[in-house]
Amino acid sequence: SMVMFAEEGQAEVILVGCGAPNRGMGWYHAIQMLEEKCPSASLDYIVEPWFLGAGSDSDAGKDFAEWQADAEKEFGVKFASSLDDLPPPEAPRLALISGRTADNPRLLTESIARGSKCIYLEKPGAPTVAELESMMNEAEAAGVEVLMGYNKNVCKYVRKTREFAAANAGSHVTFVSNNAYENTPESLGECFERNAEGMLKNMAIHELALLVSFYDVSVDNIESVTADKEFSSMQTLPGPSGKDYTDFDKIKFTIKTKNGNEVSVQADRCGGTDSFGMVTDSTGKEVFRYYMPDEEDKAHVEALQKQYPEAMPYFFTQDPDYITVKERVAKHTVDGAPAEGVATIGIAVETLKVAEYLTPILQEQLK
Repeated sequence: SMVMFAEEGQAEVILVGCGAPNRGMGWYHAIQMLEEKCPSASLDYIVEPWFLGAGSDSDAGKDFAEWQADAEKEFGVKFASSLDDLPPPEAPRLALISGRTADNPRLLTESIARGSKCIYLEKPGAPTVAELESMMNEAEAAGVEVLMGYNKNVCKYVRKTREFAAANAGSHVTFVSNNAYENTPESLGECFERNAEGMLKNMAIHELALLVSFYDVSVDNIESVTADKEFSSMQTLPGPSGKDYTDFDKIKFTIKTKNGNEVSVQADRCGGTDSFGMVTDSTGKEVFRYYMPDEEDKAHVEALQKQYPEAMPYFFTQDPDYITVKERVAKHTVDGAPAEGVATIGIAVETLKVAEYLTPILQEQLK
């Protein structure tokens, strides 16, 4: 069998946290690299503590074992249950951490100890600002760069929206994000419980990262935040455990910065599957809208759905952006050139700070 190991010009990638085939984001990262969609990334090791440990007897564990056997045979990828089992790097090592958010601080420490030169961390990075800040400091002290999987930063619809607004004076941008949960207390209660960090730290964290990256939004630079009360809705609902959770099922707000920027975010748990950028003119009339996926992307999504009929649909709409972020980070790991548009852990810290700052203010405005 062909053994895949990093060649000249490639980073040696360790995927930390694969998850179940067709379900886990880590699994989809693996598929993209094994199919050589990211030329600078060679996926040499997969570390999967759960399915190669306590979760191996579950149904999903059996699916994983089957997929593992295929991947070992076809691509020569090495599997391990712990980062401790890995040999020293043979090429510039990139750890792609895609486990549960709560495990990330420990996995970052272990990735640094195993000789990673760069770390790709899935958003939001850590459960709290304090943990993410300490991770940032730890990586800095070790001379390891940490870049984030905020894929909307490199998305076509974001670029097109920003370009249109920049070319037209008096433009106001709104970034819109939708999920397709059923609008029932049961469905939303389950959603609130599973994403207990709250909407702004979960679903809308991508949009907040855009504001921090491109609109100078930071806790210190926010002049005002105003909720759109007509659009927004906050509910207290029981989750499957019976415990009550209070969260936004939909929220829209506008931020003004002290240096004169103004930008809006709109997120709806029951709004469907589309994300888009929208521009209004100085009278408030909509003059531009760009969807993700656009027509070109839709054909691509259909092809992927045929190839992976069992996989999560949201993987496909974001497929090109996941490839772009991974390729830029892998190339950066090899040649040190800037990973254009990719969010740093510094941006991620500020994004989480903004989420924690906004949540009580918006809750208060919607009471």
